[in-house]
Amino acid sequence: MTKQLLSGNEAIARGAWEAGVKFASGYPGTPSTEILENLAKYPEVDAQWSANEKVAFEEGMGAAIGGLRVLVTMKMVGLNVAADPFMVFPYAGTNGGFVLISADDPGMHSSQNEQDNRYLALMAKVPVLEPSDAQECKDYIEFGLELSEAHETPVMMRTTTRLAHHKGLVALGDRVEVSRKEFTPDVKRFSVPIYRKLRRPEVEKRLERLREFAESTPINRVEWRASQPGAAAAKGSVGVVTSGIAYQYVREVMPAASVFRLGLTHPLPSRSLIEFCAAHETVYVVEEGEAFIESHLAALGATNMIGKSAFGVIGEYSPDRIAAAIAATPTAPMQDFSKEIAMLPRPPMFCVGCGHRTVFDVLRQLKVTVAGDIGCYTMGALPPYEAEHTTFCMGASIGTAFGLERAGHERTVAIIGDSTFVHAGIPALIDAVFNGSGLTLVILDNSTTGMTGQQPHPGAGTTLKGKPAPKLDLEAMVRAAGVKQVQIVDTWQRKEVGRAIRAALLQGEPSVVIARGPCMRLPEMKLSERAASPYVVDESLCTKCDACFKVWCPAITRTAEGFPIIDTLDCTACTVCAQVCPTEAIGPVDSRQ
Repeated sequence: MTKQLLSGNEAIARGAWEAGVKFASGYPGTPSTEILENLAKYPEVDAQWSANEKVAFEEGMGAAIGGLRVLVTMKMVGLNVAADPFMVFPYAGTNGGFVLISADDPGMHSSQNEQDNRYLALMAKVPVLEPSDAQECKDYIEFGLELSEAHETPVMMRTTTRLAHHKGLVALGDRVEVSRKEFTPDVKRFSVPIYRKLRRPEVEKRLERLREFAESTPINRVEWRASQPGAAAAKGSVGVVTSGIAYQYVREVMPAASVFRLGLTHPLPSRSLIEFCAAHETVYVVEEGEAFIESHLAALGATNMIGKSAFGVIGEYSPDRIAAAIAATPTAPMQDFSKEIAMLPRPPMFCVGCGHRTVFDVLRQLKVTVAGDIGCYTMGALPPYEAEHTTFCMGASIGTAFGLERAGHERTVAIIGDSTFVHAGIPALIDAVFNGSGLTLVILDNSTTGMTGQQPHPGAGTTLKGKPAPKLDLEAMVRAAGVKQVQIVDTWQRKEVGRAIRAALLQGEPSVVIARGPCMRLPEMKLSERAASPYVVDESLCTKCDACFKVWCPAITRTAEGFPIIDTLDCTACTVCAQVCPTEAIGPVDSRQ
């Protein structure tokens, strides 16, 4: 049997391919992004990025109703966007297998909030799978598709950041081709909402069948140690109920404890859990996120639990954190982690040569109120710019700026990236124009979804698989929304950017500035690809005025003599530092030789 070292996300992609998935859709968002990027490498799978998560879910829903096996991926806040179809799909039920990947982000490594989407699944009455390692990430996809088809229900597979990005050995298999199921139109099931009330009892009956399934499925397993099933709780006996990546931490910290490892966390196996709790004097409930399992156990009458009161509800779990919490209530032997080395933090910053720098430099100088959005440009709120004053969720900048304007803030700017504008900004702009706003909108058009790793979108001109695609004309879209004042500027031309934003603020009607320039992380922006040379400082012309430092480029540092020096390995030849140099001491290395 061939084994390969795969990340959790790579294993999910492999599992989808092996299980016969034919259609996959999603929207990039950490920690889910790499799933579709890897699945797109398999020619048998039609994998695509969609305009947003709601669209991705609905496209997957249609493909599954049409009889295909489907995978849909998104990060946890993406399911908020897709909640409308997610809540109604279980009423109709699926035809082909449908698995939704909801990637939660405990610790908010790349998210605006912490969110446990098991509660959305509880509301939607959808079963939830939680793998605990890369092998299970692969295996649970096939399991989930089969469960989906057997019960005609969408299935959520919940992952978390560490599970998505850790690596483990995974046993590989061959692809199984699954025939498309015939779609039989049914007005009462698929078409007319008024008939959905006839489907409501079936949703509850399905849940009851799934509860019985949860009692017997092998992915809910008990690893008994000192205690035994059905026995009275021995004095000092310790058990642990856990799920997901937390299972790995528990096994590392408490190797001698009995563990109830839950792979299906909704619905939960109530009878088995009560039996397990009764067999131990103390039961730790270790789960990343909210007290989902713990609350269920409390509702069943379990009183010997230690859960969120010890481990906490905020942030990401780790072996250290679990060990420290248990040490405060010592009832089980633990491993010693005292000699482990802590990781050094890395503060967030714009990449070298990023075109967003000029925009935020201008906004900082203008001292306007800036409503921000979700993207790399969120870092404009941090020093040295401190020129972004609100950030909430995808597409919220325009609506927030509109509200600030209504509250009397006359000099208000909304800022949004091209991908986020397509995702959720277009309706808000239409609404602002319709309701007589005079706001200024800056669209940072870098031809990609930069924050999550340069994924294409409808305005990028290529698909996930690299095929040419029609490129959305942002200027035409903005004008179609009713905006008459539209300017397009080169984001690396510092003076042009300043003039455009200043002019926009004077219009008294909706005005849009499209600051255009490709993300410097795109492959085609490498210096070798552009036949460009890095920039250097000519010390014979430099007066040490420090103007170049005010563009805040990480590639510019200082020599022992106080002269600025540009790291030629980091430099992207964006030219912004040369634009501000009053003595023309900065230029391409080739011109200085």
